[in-house]
Amino acid sequence: METPVFEELDPASDCDCPGCVHWRRVLPFSSRSGPSGPVGHPAALAHVRGLARVGRAPMALALAATAGTVLGAVPAVAAVHGPVRPGLPAADEPDTPQGSKEPLHGPAGKPAQPGQTVKLPATTRAEIINRAKTWIDARVPYSMSEYWRDGYRQDCSGFVSMAWSLPGNEWTGSLDSFGVRITRDELQPGDMLLFHNPADPEKGSHVVIFGGWTDYTHSYYVAYEQTPPQARKQSTPYAYWTNSSHYVPYRYKGLSTGAGGPAPSTTTRYPGAAYFGPGANNAYVTQLGRLLVDRGAGRFYTTGPGPRWSSADQRATQAFQRAQGWTGAAADGLPGPTTWSYLVGKKGRNIPGATGSPGSPAPSVPGTSPTVPAYPGRATFRPGANSAQVTQLGKQLVKKGFGTHYTTGPGPRWGEADRRNVEAFQRAQGWRGGAADGYPGPETWRRLFS
Repeated sequence: METPVFEELDPASDCDCPGCVHWRRVLPFSSRSGPSGPVGHPAALAHVRGLARVGRAPMALALAATAGTVLGAVPAVAAVHGPVRPGLPAADEPDTPQGSKEPLHGPAGKPAQPGQTVKLPATTRAEIINRAKTWIDARVPYSMSEYWRDGYRQDCSGFVSMAWSLPGNEWTGSLDSFGVRITRDELQPGDMLLFHNPADPEKGSHVVIFGGWTDYTHSYYVAYEQTPPQARKQSTPYAYWTNSSHYVPYRYKGLSTGAGGPAPSTTTRYPGAAYFGPGANNAYVTQLGRLLVDRGAGRFYTTGPGPRWSSADQRATQAFQRAQGWTGAAADGLPGPTTWSYLVGKKGRNIPGATGSPGSPAPSVPGTSPTVPAYPGRATFRPGANSAQVTQLGKQLVKKGFGTHYTTGPGPRWGEADRRNVEAFQRAQGWRGGAADGYPGPETWRRLFS
């Protein structure tokens, strides 16, 4: 028998056929490159290497036929995402982004009947983001068949159903019915980016919660998503790593009045962390800037303030926080509930260099007083920590009726009794998962001392 002649293939190194996608992932980089760069088609290279290890031609022919069968099966494994985009790390892409196909659910988890109207629960952007964070903090594992303790399925569509507080578990083919289609420029935290492939729902379909732009170019955003191995929050290229042109932005129909459009010009209630930070564009940012200017932050602004969040807002906020003597996470330049309450209540000290003496107390307002002490930062409440703030926390827990785990004290050294008492207080607020881990954050501190 004559030795078969093999044709050496050398197409572009970024070939995105399913075979090359698979072999680029499993072959070491050194096997795909020579001194001057890529040496050819990864799938063909892997096949030829397999033949080179066999000494006899008949065996090579048999392997060639077998390899054709094996490579023909690769699309079922490697084409879930579609081709890998050059320059993007494949490790950032989920392996199974699509939600499982299930019927539309109505109240009490029962399938909705044709024509049945499901009343959508009202919610706010801050509540959507906070619900999304509970799964991320709890590191909820990805599953298309398991359900988390809140009743929602642990895949991408179940995650968005949970974040939007829908009455049942939806899938990528039904989530659009709960939203209103918007444009890219209208995206705000709490909206969703949805890709549903009706021809093959198991290929590429995925959905994420939009968490805000990461920079002024609007080329990357914070995505909250459920993907293997667990729920995550990650900076993501718009609209997604793959199938980018197929993602459609939607806004939840049940968004509370004012949450989907301009916010009130003034408010004393803290609107939520989702309204501040990179990518935020709303009237609350304008209100924050005006409040900061009144407290001596005018020098930070060359235009504005607001409504688009800028580095001037962060620097001005940080200057105000530091004027109160706060450090660490309590002075990160992002307004939390305590910072907001000090600003709208005209409490605390002005920014040094403001009108009047540097760091002078703010004008007094009848009926208001700084009842909530400054949050000292998360590092104050960790194993081995020893400070007066730990004692202060413990005494307030006892005062509020959450001191049952203390056998002595409370004292200045942070211990398990402190953590368990804080956890009990957090659960009494209705919080679960990572929001009730026993370690006091700014909101736990504010509520405890309110």
